Amino acid sequence: MPRIDKYVLGLMLTLFGFFALVLVSVYWINRAVSLFDDLLNDGQTALVVLEFTALTLPLVISVVLPVAAFAATAYGTNRLAGESELVAMQAAGLSPWRLARPVLVFGLTVGLMVAVLVHGLVPMARARLADRSSEIAENVTAQFLRPGSFQYPADDVTLFIRDIASDGRLLDLFIEDARDPARQVIYTAQEALVVRTETGPVLVLLEGMAQTMTIRPTGPDLAVTRFQEFSYDIGSMFAGSSSSKGRDLRDYGTLRLLNPDADLLAATGETPAAARREAHERIAQPLLSPIAAMLGFATLLIGGFSRFGVWRQVGWAILGLILIQFLSNAAVNQVGRNLALWPLLYLPAVVGTLLCMALLWLAARPRGPKGATA
Repeated sequence: MPRIDKYVLGLMLTLFGFFALVLVSVYWINRAVSLFDDLLNDGQTALVVLEFTALTLPLVISVVLPVAAFAATAYGTNRLAGESELVAMQAAGLSPWRLARPVLVFGLTVGLMVAVLVHGLVPMARARLADRSSEIAENVTAQFLRPGSFQYPADDVTLFIRDIASDGRLLDLFIEDARDPARQVIYTAQEALVVRTETGPVLVLLEGMAQTMTIRPTGPDLAVTRFQEFSYDIGSMFAGSSSSKGRDLRDYGTLRLLNPDADLLAATGETPAAARREAHERIAQPLLSPIAAMLGFATLLIGGFSRFGVWRQVGWAILGLILIQFLSNAAVNQVGRNLALWPLLYLPAVVGTLLCMALLWLAARPRGPKGATA
């Protein structure tokens, strides 16, 4: 690589490291504060909070890196122009297309980083985070299973356990579920067992009775049902409705999403088309990194020298980045409504490439006073 390319690439990488560190820190701290409050309210330790915040870091980095690449190229190009280094390079015969070569290498490097994150580290971190969330949900559930006192694990839910046997059986259990105003249910059982399932903890009631009172226009209606064995989902009662859901598609690797098997579809409850849409969305995401870098560079090459700098071009570059991001969000929304439109996920990358090429073409056009002849 020529020395001038190494110089420009080194400048961009240095600025990229600075902007990435600042943006990741701000974004990560913002997410960690809300997560910190939620976990501490559940009685978790500082080590659990640190583990959860660390598991969210790969996702934060994958989101921030393209923005950091754009900021690095825009600031770096502005610095080169302000110190007349860019003018010297152009006076030496380097065209905008030639000057864009180290910036393109820089953008591809950032895109490779994003690809490693979205295809490898982010799914692994999300899968681990889902497993740990399930474990914590079960631990929170166990905290409420205390004998000899009335517990209120959720709004309009009352739980009472007379005693807990040495083998873990719950003795003489009472549950009042009044979350539905039109239908109140009281469960009583001589014994109960807490069973772990893939969707969360389930309470198995033995030798019990369910009294259901339904409010009707003609008056309340009471129905009594006796049972030998009855399963009651306490996962949703203690940890919210999210605990009863299956795994998320984002917890799996890209290759497995491209060819989803029966186990994956059963665990997520999704269709093969939805799995492939998630995979294509991941493939398209790293393509925006070199476009963001090239957009910040090519836009600043347009226009002549000004004592006020190139802040007007910076504004146009920011608008161009917003346009690409808007197209990306619109494509994701459209594909979410109709999975057959998954090729739209690559439209922002195509539009961004054409926009960068158009800007470089404009920058390469000879400029001079109006009416000047060749």
